[in-house]
Amino acid sequence: MVGTPDLRRTAVFAIETLAVALCYYAAGRLGLMRELVVGGAVFTPIWPPTGVALACLLILGIRAWAGIALGSLLVIMSLTSLRPAAIGNLAGNTAAPVCAYLMLRRVGFRTDLARLRDGLALVFLGALTAMLISSTVGVGLLLLTDKIDAHSFWAVWLAWWVGDAMGVLIVTPVLLVLHTLRRPLHLSRWKEATGLALITCAVVPLAIHSHVSLLFLIYPLLIWAALRFQLGGSMLCALFASVLATIAATDRTGPFVHLTRVEVMIKLQAFNGTMALTALLLSAVIAEQRNTRRSVEQACQELAEVLEHLTAGDTPPGRPTKDDDP
Repeated sequence: MVGTPDLRRTAVFAIETLAVALCYYAAGRLGLMRELVVGGAVFTPIWPPTGVALACLLILGIRAWAGIALGSLLVIMSLTSLRPAAIGNLAGNTAAPVCAYLMLRRVGFRTDLARLRDGLALVFLGALTAMLISSTVGVGLLLLTDKIDAHSFWAVWLAWWVGDAMGVLIVTPVLLVLHTLRRPLHLSRWKEATGLALITCAVVPLAIHSHVSLLFLIYPLLIWAALRFQLGGSMLCALFASVLATIAATDRTGPFVHLTRVEVMIKLQAFNGTMALTALLLSAVIAEQRNTRRSVEQACQELAEVLEHLTAGDTPPGRPTKDDDP
């Protein structure tokens, strides 16, 4: 019986590791469905495994690194044989989200993203800074193995870095929102939510597949979703628009027609990046303001109760009287 707790912990760790690895691998296969070519290298505009990896670390803790490494190994082995360069990519893909997690924990990051500082931390530390590791290691290995030319280094590096960062900005918030959901769901504005979903499903495909530049029509929907449904609504809207925009960019349709490969990458990543930043930071600001307002209202209510008791000559609840003093 002494070894039962240890055996149980080992079993839980093995199950969590396998679950994280499968989620990482599934996200990788989804990301590989849409690819762009820049500088002679193939890359994915949005790399969902980075978002999945960071979300797993934030939810499960540092022990999730083993599942991330295993999932990255499965993705790499599905594309190529296990060579020294592949081992380097495995290390970079594992180290980037782990460093992101450690930096976010260092600054007191909260997974509910209810503060502006949490949104800024996820953007600048989790996405833009930590993903420098995976992009630098990956593209550096491509250069060392003569897979790309030296003059293509920065173009490929930028594409890799932005793709990894987009995975964090778009996928991680959605997974964190799903993790915090509790049943039963009490959606008081379900009619408005249904209307927003229907309008989004109609406007977003129109804006993305139109040859006229109508991408700006998506931003009012993001603002509406953030104002009324905060992070969950805005990030789901951003995820839907990003997926459709990526499909249009890889198919060279809509506003991406007649553009060069580099121009397609720049336009797509600028759109995805500004949209994710708008949804994430606006939702964080709104949530922070609402929490502040609730705190002020609660303090005012407590003050009103104290004044009411003092006016009536009673002792406010929770306060000692003179007779109670030692």
